Formats: sequence, structure tokens, C-alpha cells
Amino acid sequence: MRIGRELTVLAAFAIAPMLLLIPKAESAAPTMKAIVIHEYGGPEVLKYEDVPRPEPQPDQILVGVIAAGVNPVDGLIRSGVFANEKRAFPIILGGDIAGVVEKVGSKIKKFKAGDPVFAYVSLDNSGGYAQYALVTEREAAPKPKSLTCVEAAAVPIVAMTAWQALIDTAKLSSGQTVLIHGGSGGVGSFAIQIAKARGAKVIATASTANQDFLKQLGADVTIDYTKQRFEDIAKDVDIVLDSIGKDTLARSYAVVKKGGIIVSLVARPNQAELEKHGIRGVALSVEPNSEQLAEIGKLIDEKKIRVIVSQTFPLSEARQAQEQVATGHTRGKIVLKIADEPK
Repeated sequence: MRIGRELTVLAAFAIAPMLLLIPKAESAAPTMKAIVIHEYGGPEVLKYEDVPRPEPQPDQILVGVIAAGVNPVDGLIRSGVFANEKRAFPIILGGDIAGVVEKVGSKIKKFKAGDPVFAYVSLDNSGGYAQYALVTEREAAPKPKSLTCVEAAAVPIVAMTAWQALIDTAKLSSGQTVLIHGGSGGVGSFAIQIAKARGAKVIATASTANQDFLKQLGADVTIDYTKQRFEDIAKDVDIVLDSIGKDTLARSYAVVKKGGIIVSLVARPNQAELEKHGIRGVALSVEPNSEQLAEIGKLIDEKKIRVIVSQTFPLSEARQAQEQVATGHTRGKIVLKIADEPK
């Protein structure tokens, strides 16, 4: 028995050097924390999980996300309103991010690792409710120097929506009058300021609690929709920006002067009503545009636009953040804080 034990020990010593020559198994692929959905449904389908960290393709930028904006459209996607777009599960939600470039693809020319950026994320790549996200040069711009990442994450989708509605679509010019429904919300708060920066007169609607807020943003005339009918005050306006729809949209046709325009973010304007009043109407869907985002960033750094963040939540509490946004009574924007601000 003793001889047997000695042979076993000798064998172990003989094998040990050989073990050093065996290649080590590949280390596991890097992962990240993210909020994902595996099915459509209510806020309860949002799951805080470990998922594979994405790798950039040649035309992509990998961003280490510091903060992600929360938008009403996130809840609509989660609930299945856009299920016909046929995205594969699991889906990471979130279209607004701010953070620092981690890695760039071989075709990227405008950005390098370490650059602070903010971006409108396409969900075709990977969403913003995560520690890392993929964007393209068309979707990203340098982060405004005067903003933290939390503030910058509140900007892209809502600010570009306001810009594309007023500047690109309605061709807003100095001296015109614009009626902005829902002026205290994410899009509305930027729309007021963009319109004022273009020299327009702004009429804006909001609840009683937000009347002073509208004035702080620069609105010339404020309307408390809980106490006043906007059509009794706003007459012969050049542009209506509608983020409410339904009855609000139906009552808006009559306040637009002939040749004016209604831009709706939530519904397709009624063609018969447009023809009856001699006006135009457009249903707008925002598109990523890095040049516009950079232009908005300049206006922010020039103090012509303020960014309003009303609440922040940690990534793990994305459900609570979406539930708050769904109330429709958020002032400015809600943001998920995912990592510490860069030094």
C-alpha cells in the first residue's frame, strides 16, 4: 500500500509541469448590467439582468453610458405598440444616452476613445438602459461642455423632436406665432426655448402648477388648460405643435391662420379639417441627426436653452421611472443615472 501511495505522489509531480503547458480556457465574454424585456407588457416586464456587452462593428461606436433619458415612447415600445417593427427579444429599451466613448470601429472618423458624447440611440443596435450602448456617427455629437452627463441624457430625442417639428417641418421664422401644447413636458420645454431663440412669439399650455415654469422657459403667453380654453386666447397662429392629440388636436385646426401648419407628434391630422381651414398638417416621427444635435448643444452652451431634469433613478429602478413618465405630468425629463460622472 505504501509503494502505491509513493507512486501516486511521483505521478502527480510528473504531471504537474504538463498541466502548465495546457492552454487556459478562453475567459468568459464581457457582460454588462441592462434593463431588458423578453416580452411585451406592462412595467413588470422590465428586468434588470446581466447581458453580453456589445462589440462595435466598423461603423459603430461603443459608449460607456453614464446616464440614459426616459421617454414616453419607451413605455409604448415596451407595451407592444410598435410590435410590427419585429425586433428580436430580448430588447434593451432607451433612446437617449450620454457617456464616454469606450471603443470605436475602424470606419469611425469623428470620435475616439475617451470623448464625452450624447446620442440618440437606435434600438436596432442596442438601447440606452444599459452600461454600454452602440451608436453611429449619425446618432452622436460631442456632449455640451456646460452639461453633466445626467443633464445631457435629457436632451437628444425631445430636443431633436422639437427642432425637427419647428425648424425642419414648420420652417419657423422670426416674428411668427407658435402654440405649443404641453409646454412643460420634455418636447414642450425645448420647443418653447427653440422657438424663442428663433425670434418667435410663443403661446404655451400647461396645468396650473406649471404656469410659472412656462414663463421661466420664455413663453410670452401661458394658458392653464384646466381653467381656460386655449382657442379663446390663441388665434391666428402660424404653427401648432401638438403632443396631446385627441380633443386637443381636434380643437386646434380653428386657431391656425390660413397657410399655417399643425405638427402632431401623436396623431395624423385630419385631412378634411386641414382642407376646410386652408392649412397644412404633418404627423412627425423624429430621426437621428448628429448635425442638429451638435447645433442644439451649441445653443445649450450659449445659455439659450436650459435643460430641465426633474428626477433621477438608478438603472435598477427603470420600472419606477417609466411609471412616473406614464403619468403625463413630468416637468422636463426623467433620467436613469447608470455610472458616476467622469472626473
